Amino acid sequence: MIGNRITHRTADGVRIPGTWRHAFINNGGHFFLTDLFIFADALVDCWGLVTLEEFEEKLRSGWVATSFPEGAHASAHELAAWTFQGARSWHTPELLLAEVRDTIDQLNGRPDSTDRCLDAVDVFLADRTESNRAAARAAYLAIPETQRPYALGDMDRKDQPLQALLAGPGGVMESWSDEPLSQEAYDEAVEYFEERDGLIAEGASRMPVDGPEGSYAPSVHLYQTFSRRAVEDPGPAGLRDDYPAPVDVDGVTYPSVAHAYWSLSAAEPVARAAVAAAESSYAARALAADAVRREGWEQARTAVMTRLLRAKYAQHPALAEILLATGDATLVYDDAGSGFWGDNGGRGRNWSGRLLELVRSELHARRAGIG
Repeated sequence: MIGNRITHRTADGVRIPGTWRHAFINNGGHFFLTDLFIFADALVDCWGLVTLEEFEEKLRSGWVATSFPEGAHASAHELAAWTFQGARSWHTPELLLAEVRDTIDQLNGRPDSTDRCLDAVDVFLADRTESNRAAARAAYLAIPETQRPYALGDMDRKDQPLQALLAGPGGVMESWSDEPLSQEAYDEAVEYFEERDGLIAEGASRMPVDGPEGSYAPSVHLYQTFSRRAVEDPGPAGLRDDYPAPVDVDGVTYPSVAHAYWSLSAAEPVARAAVAAAESSYAARALAADAVRREGWEQARTAVMTRLLRAKYAQHPALAEILLATGDATLVYDDAGSGFWGDNGGRGRNWSGRLLELVRSELHARRAGIG
């Protein structure tokens, strides 16, 4: 639940909304109380910005901790230190991950698991078949267990009316009683929902008629790599400028976009040739750093890179498919040597990612026969 815990980060000049909650990190057997930041584009920051899939791996491995061994040491940075004795956790990796997924839906104005459950309840109330009740019950169980008591937003009755409706006469409300539900109690639950629906109808809709204010597709993080040779299925690594995909520009073939970029940046033909022939993109960058830069390069470099990226994906259809498969996701590009080309943990301008998104849009347009 987001509440008043509102934050944001900036990516590609766009303000990405987010929220935060507490979490424990297990770093070498010592537990640290820290903040877990969750953003609308499905990136999670918990001692480093990661994708949702990578966050899940941290949960499964126990690095983001949901259980605490007896006697384990813990600390809150420069505030306190303690030892766990009889510690109890309300979460499992699965529960915490489910809550984070719900939070991302909420940040995007999309229905979360609670909304989906209440939608299924509406279907059941409109057509009270046992199959619709079973579907609503399954949707209720899909809500993270820690959030089910708050599904109705009723802090007095919590989810009791919801459980009664889903149990049906003679059924059992597992969290409330072992006794079979009476017809009278069931009728009260139905009445509760009828009154609730009337109140909701008087209020404003949770979702604007024309959809949410903004949509944030899960980001794709293009981490720093130093690939020396092409592979059959490089995945997102194939989108890196330094990935060894030869590109032909004006009759000259360069081992990679990075080679071409750094070669074209040099003022002298001899330096350009040496950079183009460098054994790696790292070596190409180092050679270019020692060469005289072309006049006006700083102002022209984004246009040059755009041309090179267009050439790369025109000449390598398989890599173009990898780029297209990222949909409309934000492409977060790391570049340890440049805060201009790399996002670098939100501190850079991410121009490599932004230009990749531009070229991707052009590929989509071409495929759709637009423009």
